[in-house]
Amino acid sequence: MTIDKFNFAGKKTFVRVDFNVPVDENFNITDDTRIVAAMPTLKKIIADGGRLIIASHMGRPKKNPDPKYSLKYILKHVSECLGVDVKFAEDCAKAQEQVAALKDGEALLLENVRFYAEEEGKPRGIEKEDPAYDAAKKELKAAQKEFAKTLASYADVYVNDAFGTAHRKHATTAVMADFFDADHKMFGYLMEKEVVAVEKVLNNSVKPVTAIIGGSKVSSKITIIENLLQKVDNLVIIGGMAYTFVLAKGGKVGNSLCEPDQVDVALAVLKKAEELGVKIVLPVDCLAADNFDNNANTQVVDNNNVPDGWEGMDIGPKSAALMAGVIESSKTILWNGPAGVFEFSNFQAGTKAIATAVANATAKNGAFSLVGGGDSVSAVKQFGFADKVSYVSTGGGALLEAIEGKILPGIAAIKG
Repeated sequence: MTIDKFNFAGKKTFVRVDFNVPVDENFNITDDTRIVAAMPTLKKIIADGGRLIIASHMGRPKKNPDPKYSLKYILKHVSECLGVDVKFAEDCAKAQEQVAALKDGEALLLENVRFYAEEEGKPRGIEKEDPAYDAAKKELKAAQKEFAKTLASYADVYVNDAFGTAHRKHATTAVMADFFDADHKMFGYLMEKEVVAVEKVLNNSVKPVTAIIGGSKVSSKITIIENLLQKVDNLVIIGGMAYTFVLAKGGKVGNSLCEPDQVDVALAVLKKAEELGVKIVLPVDCLAADNFDNNANTQVVDNNNVPDGWEGMDIGPKSAALMAGVIESSKTILWNGPAGVFEFSNFQAGTKAIATAVANATAKNGAFSLVGGGDSVSAVKQFGFADKVSYVSTGGGALLEAIEGKILPGIAAIKG
């Protein structure tokens, strides 16, 4: 069942959203992107005359309840965005009466579902090394199912619109779906768009396909790279991880961020790419600095010969031009990870050049471009390119696991 085809009139509808928004010391929301992103789904249910039950986590509370992670602080803003006076249930597991009192077109926000350890299904206050951990986890897994059953009992319909948590097998993101038949569980609009975007890049792509992968460490992205080699024509490697490849090929990296213990892994990637006919694009020059500081002395140097005492902080102009040429001739583009230390204003040029190339390919070449991962998303927003690419993913860890080729529990729970 899809959300567009379903009429929610009179139906109690449980929607799992991701309202894990940042707040300041006075509990004022500093970025409401996630709340706004869920509104099309929530407004559709309200407009149909559905009875809306909204559930989310916030932060990583270690106790129940943990007042600093309460969703009551965002209640007013959720009401304003939805255009309905949203009610609040102070205990998500004891909201039966408030749910029963809901009328058509009304909404109820449940307190933070992570105030219960049963949501995550992981023991709290016990280290994994503790002999008691496994027994506690087994017991909690059984309790998780009961917790999910309780929450499922509130509703006639289950909607998952929280892609950011789709990689977690939590009670409200995956287990609850078991209590609804195929006609009464579905993705929300946001989740639907995320799933389609990932599918379009990984399984339904138009060639040539280019993946741009950045970040500091090869070790943290190796499974992503290995999966992408099976699916792309070009792999553009940027960020700190590029220097591990430089080292692997016999270059000098100076003080640049590097993982000498990953040299063999980098060489294996290069060999596999050659076997598969995938073009690996590495930086040819870099903007090096004599200190990790925005005001450090800088020089553009050959990427294979970074002087001792200097470190690569951004790709250089030749690299930017080379990579832009590859990106702008592509029909499908995935971008995850910045080109350099873009949070320093003097080292933003490379990341901005990548963003420009992705935007150009999208607008001029009709490419489908998916940008995901915290830093990449921050970059396209900061540089004003968010509306110039095809899709900006809301899911950090979830997107990365999807790119790795993993089956996400939150998606499998709906699709089967």
